[in-house]
Amino acid sequence: MAVRKSACGGFGVKTVVFDLDGTLADTSGDLIAAANVCFRAMGEGDLLTPGADAGVALRGGRAMLRLGMSRLGRLEDDAEIDVYYPRLLEAYALAINTHTVLYPGAMDAVEQLRKDGYRVAICTNKPEGLAHELLTRLGVRDAFGAMLGADTLAVRKPDPEHLFETVRRAGGDPSQSMLVGDSDTDHNTARAAGVPSVLVTFGPAGGDMAALKPEALLERYEDLPAIAERLLGRAAP
Repeated sequence: MAVRKSACGGFGVKTVVFDLDGTLADTSGDLIAAANVCFRAMGEGDLLTPGADAGVALRGGRAMLRLGMSRLGRLEDDAEIDVYYPRLLEAYALAINTHTVLYPGAMDAVEQLRKDGYRVAICTNKPEGLAHELLTRLGVRDAFGAMLGADTLAVRKPDPEHLFETVRRAGGDPSQSMLVGDSDTDHNTARAAGVPSVLVTFGPAGGDMAALKPEALLERYEDLPAIAERLLGRAAP
């Protein structure tokens, strides 16, 4: 594929960048719990269901609030969503890893990539402070050379600069990177950047990923190091 060039942190240094929610970890349970705190505050009770609404949870706080409001027949009530979004973030911060789990094999794959000579980093549309807190509580923050959130820069995914700057801060070359994600946002980010995308099939929207035609689908994390070598080539020792 044609690779878009950009200023780089380390010329030729290869980097595997990960999305967070729905890619490295299933965060849906804690996100849904935070949204339901808001709905209870409205006097409406729990409007979202863990499991069944996991897909919308992984699209973010506003998406969850919008779904709940639609179930009340108030889909266009953006003002109420604006009021409750900060409250959702506060509730989430207080119980950010009660139900969250890393996907099986995720950190084993990250460690193998590091051993193989790749830089590894996280580019997420979760607010940076929350992403840092979650990764720290899960005990894995130090495994990643860089971590950029939705509010780290003036832009966020699918703007390719979000991905490029993540790679630079990890010490890599943006033109020698790939993005592992779970959504059309991740796919579109990689496409705009001119780099490969790898989409996981084990998340809530996994069955829809093949239709996006990424460079690779990831069914289990143990296959990721081989996919990285195929798409990026062997990393320098």
